[in-house]
Amino acid sequence: MTAIDVERVRDITAHPPGLATRKLQDRSFVVWGVLATIIGIGTLVALVLDLAADGGHRLTGEFFLSFPSANPSEAGILSAWVGSLLVIVTTALFAIPVGMLAGVYLEEYAPKNPVTSAIEIAVNNLAGVPSILFGLMAVGIFVQFLGNPARYFTFLPEGFREGMADAFGQSILTAGITLALLILPFVMVATREAVRGVPQEIRHAALAVGATKWQTTQHHVLPYALPGVVTGVIIGISRALGETAPLIMIGGLTFVAFLPITRPGDATFETVGVLAESGAPVKPDATESVLIHHDGVVVLPDFTEMPVEAGQTYDLPHGSTVQSVATWGDAIASWSPTHWLGSEFTVMPIQMFNWTSRPQAEFLEIAAAAGLVLLAITLLMNGTAIWLRYRLRKRIKW
Repeated sequence: MTAIDVERVRDITAHPPGLATRKLQDRSFVVWGVLATIIGIGTLVALVLDLAADGGHRLTGEFFLSFPSANPSEAGILSAWVGSLLVIVTTALFAIPVGMLAGVYLEEYAPKNPVTSAIEIAVNNLAGVPSILFGLMAVGIFVQFLGNPARYFTFLPEGFREGMADAFGQSILTAGITLALLILPFVMVATREAVRGVPQEIRHAALAVGATKWQTTQHHVLPYALPGVVTGVIIGISRALGETAPLIMIGGLTFVAFLPITRPGDATFETVGVLAESGAPVKPDATESVLIHHDGVVVLPDFTEMPVEAGQTYDLPHGSTVQSVATWGDAIASWSPTHWLGSEFTVMPIQMFNWTSRPQAEFLEIAAAAGLVLLAITLLMNGTAIWLRYRLRKRIKW
């Protein structure tokens, strides 16, 4: 070996060029990551502390069991949290099965062609559409079209048209379907990503021993994909829980002093005949035989009151209102979806929006208390998603 070759021998103990810069970049990334985490957690803590300072003292049992009121000391969130619960249940019943089935089909069964690609692009784009556009769509389809019996085909039975119009319109059913369409892309994408994460070897092994495509999907793919699916579903529902714009568009009420469901002892009202939007009967000269189930009072169209007895049948003019007191049987029957799906509603975000628009400082306090409740529900749902994902992933054997 010549002297020149000896000079060209590289010292392996020497640091490579640029190592100090790369180490600095590594430390900088850690610092920025910690800083970003502190900012996120700090913002959440500051928000919770601010809400707790303003409205923490209003979190009492009476606050949860009272209706909204013009008097802030008596106002509560009973109708708001019950409405939110019913709307979210309706949303989940529509979004979860449809989103999961669509995601599984697109990932496991759909052929790879331009039509499927166009559907995938549309789904991804829908995830970024502003929520108020879903509200505009719901107004046109569910409120103005399906909520108006005159828009249906005339050959359909009148009872069917009126029943469908009562179910849609400004109702819990319309709100649930609207929010379901809003979170449907999130459920579909989460399902597809979870299904795609299952190794192909599991599918091949199941098919090799004679399992059909559906048996492979049902018994091998979906159980392993379930942690990711559940996480996506709960996060999507958490987003729906805080939505306000689409519900305001479809007519969510800002002041509701009644419940979609009935409690024993509540006053009940039943109108005889069909009323126009002005509140007047469509057929003012018509009468109808009505069987009275409970003792009460009938308010006639001329605002005179007529006492009625249970078990009796009366011929009442259209526009009359039968007033009585609900029993336990009425309360149990009111939990049927056919009873409350067509009811008017309010939800927690709309109630908070109403209170924050009031000039009195007391309303800001109860709005902060409602914000604490909504934030606690959201954190609880996200915590549930993390816990379920952890429990379900422990069952994975690969």
